[in-house]
Amino acid sequence: MSTPYPRDGGVPILRLGDVLVTGLLNELDDKSALAFTDELTERIVADAARGVLIDISRLELIDSFVARTLMELTTTARLLGARVIVAGMRPAVAITLVELGLRLTGVETALNAEAGLVALGWQRMPQPSGEASRDALR
Repeated sequence: MSTPYPRDGGVPILRLGDVLVTGLLNELDDKSALAFTDELTERIVADAARGVLIDISRLELIDSFVARTLMELTTTARLLGARVIVAGMRPAVAITLVELGLRLTGVETALNAEAGLVALGWQRMPQPSGEASRDALR
Protein backbone atom coordinates (compact mmCIF):
# COMPACT_ATOMS: atom_id res chain seq x y z
CA MET A 1 0.00 0.00 0.00
CA SER A 2 1.32 3.41 -0.92
CA THR A 3 1.85 6.13 1.65
CA PRO A 4 -1.01 8.56 2.30
CA TYR A 5 1.41 11.48 2.46
CA PRO A 6 2.36 13.29 -0.73
CA ARG A 7 5.96 13.44 -1.80
CA ASP A 8 6.04 17.23 -1.95
CA GLY A 9 4.47 17.92 1.45
CA GLY A 10 1.13 18.91 -0.11
CA VAL A 11 -2.30 17.48 0.58
CA PRO A 12 -2.52 13.90 1.92
CA ILE A 13 -4.30 11.34 -0.23
CA LEU A 14 -5.83 8.51 1.80
CA ARG A 15 -6.97 5.16 0.46
CA LEU A 16 -10.16 3.52 1.69
CA GLY A 17 -10.46 0.28 -0.25
CA ASP A 18 -10.75 1.29 -3.88
CA VAL A 19 -11.62 4.92 -3.08
CA LEU A 20 -9.10 7.75 -2.62
CA VAL A 21 -9.97 10.58 -0.24
CA THR A 22 -8.28 13.96 -0.35
CA GLY A 23 -9.07 17.63 0.03
CA LEU A 24 -8.20 21.11 -1.13
CA LEU A 25 -6.91 23.84 1.14
CA ASN A 26 -7.54 27.57 0.78
CA GLU A 27 -4.40 28.27 -1.22
CA LEU A 28 -4.01 26.58 -4.60
CA ASP A 29 -1.51 28.22 -6.91
CA ASP A 30 -0.41 26.95 -10.34
CA LYS A 31 2.50 24.93 -9.00
CA SER A 32 0.57 23.25 -6.17
CA ALA A 33 -2.40 22.56 -8.47
CA LEU A 34 -0.15 20.78 -10.97
CA ALA A 35 1.58 18.80 -8.20
CA PHE A 36 -1.79 17.83 -6.68
CA THR A 37 -3.19 16.77 -10.06
CA ASP A 38 -0.07 14.74 -10.90
CA GLU A 39 0.02 13.01 -7.51
CA LEU A 40 -3.69 12.21 -7.54
CA THR A 41 -3.70 10.82 -11.08
CA GLU A 42 -0.63 8.70 -10.29
CA ARG A 43 -2.38 7.35 -7.20
CA ILE A 44 -5.55 6.55 -9.18
CA VAL A 45 -3.48 4.30 -11.44
CA ALA A 46 -1.18 2.86 -8.74
CA ASP A 47 -4.05 2.03 -6.37
CA ALA A 48 -6.52 1.01 -9.12
CA ALA A 49 -8.98 3.47 -7.59
CA ARG A 50 -12.51 3.41 -8.92
CA GLY A 51 -13.54 6.50 -6.99
CA VAL A 52 -12.08 9.76 -5.67
CA LEU A 53 -13.58 12.04 -3.05
CA ILE A 54 -12.23 15.60 -2.97
CA ASP A 55 -13.35 17.43 0.16
CA ILE A 56 -13.42 21.20 -0.40
CA SER A 57 -15.09 22.12 2.91
CA ARG A 58 -11.98 24.13 3.89
CA LEU A 59 -12.18 26.29 0.76
CA GLU A 60 -13.60 29.66 1.66
CA LEU A 61 -13.09 31.17 -1.79
CA ILE A 62 -13.06 29.78 -5.29
CA ASP A 63 -11.94 31.34 -8.53
CA SER A 64 -11.90 30.35 -12.17
CA PHE A 65 -8.48 28.70 -11.76
CA VAL A 66 -9.64 26.35 -8.97
CA ALA A 67 -12.89 25.61 -10.85
CA ARG A 68 -10.94 24.77 -14.02
CA THR A 69 -8.52 22.60 -12.02
CA LEU A 70 -11.42 20.61 -10.54
CA MET A 71 -13.00 20.14 -13.99
CA GLU A 72 -9.73 19.04 -15.58
CA LEU A 73 -8.95 16.70 -12.69
CA THR A 74 -12.41 15.15 -12.95
CA THR A 75 -12.03 14.62 -16.70
CA THR A 76 -8.57 13.10 -16.29
CA ALA A 77 -9.73 10.78 -13.51
CA ARG A 78 -12.71 9.68 -15.58
CA LEU A 79 -10.38 8.80 -18.46
CA LEU A 80 -8.42 6.67 -15.98
CA GLY A 81 -11.60 4.87 -14.92
CA ALA A 82 -12.31 6.68 -11.64
CA ARG A 83 -15.41 8.60 -10.64
CA VAL A 84 -14.77 11.89 -8.82
CA ILE A 85 -17.09 13.53 -6.33
CA VAL A 86 -16.39 16.98 -4.89
CA ALA A 87 -17.89 17.26 -1.41
CA GLY A 88 -18.42 19.90 1.23
CA MET A 89 -18.90 23.03 -0.86
CA ARG A 90 -19.75 25.98 1.36
CA PRO A 91 -22.78 28.08 0.42
CA ALA A 92 -20.57 31.14 -0.17
CA VAL A 93 -18.44 29.14 -2.63
CA ALA A 94 -21.53 27.96 -4.51
CA ILE A 95 -22.88 31.51 -4.65
CA THR A 96 -19.53 32.80 -5.94
CA LEU A 97 -19.48 30.17 -8.70
CA VAL A 98 -22.96 31.23 -9.81
CA GLU A 99 -22.14 34.96 -9.61
CA LEU A 100 -18.98 34.47 -11.68
CA GLY A 101 -20.88 32.35 -14.20
CA LEU A 102 -18.53 29.43 -13.56
CA ARG A 103 -19.86 25.94 -14.14
CA LEU A 104 -18.21 22.83 -12.79
CA THR A 105 -19.07 20.94 -15.95
CA GLY A 106 -18.82 17.20 -15.43
CA VAL A 107 -18.09 17.53 -11.71
CA GLU A 108 -20.36 15.57 -9.37
CA THR A 109 -20.96 17.12 -5.98
CA ALA A 110 -22.16 15.95 -2.57
CA LEU A 111 -23.25 17.95 0.45
CA ASN A 112 -20.52 16.48 2.67
CA ALA A 113 -17.76 13.87 2.66
CA GLU A 114 -19.96 11.13 4.11
CA ALA A 115 -22.60 11.64 1.40
CA GLY A 116 -19.85 11.61 -1.23
CA LEU A 117 -18.45 8.34 0.08
CA VAL A 118 -21.91 6.79 0.07
CA ALA A 119 -22.37 7.90 -3.56
CA LEU A 120 -19.08 6.17 -4.37
CA GLY A 121 -20.37 2.97 -2.79
CA TRP A 122 -18.45 3.20 0.46
CA GLN A 123 -20.43 1.87 3.41
CA ARG A 124 -19.80 2.52 7.05
CA MET A 125 -19.83 -0.58 9.20
CA PRO A 126 -23.06 -0.77 11.18
CA GLN A 127 -22.69 0.11 14.84
CA PRO A 128 -23.55 -2.74 17.16
CA SER A 129 -26.75 -2.27 19.08
CA GLY A 130 -26.45 -1.77 22.81
CA GLU A 131 -27.61 -5.33 23.42
CA ALA A 132 -25.17 -6.86 20.95
CA SER A 133 -22.23 -4.93 22.36
CA ARG A 134 -23.14 -6.02 25.93
CA ASP A 135 -23.24 -9.64 24.76
CA ALA A 136 -19.79 -9.26 23.21
CA LEU A 137 -18.40 -8.10 26.57
CA ARG A 138 -19.66 -11.20 28.41
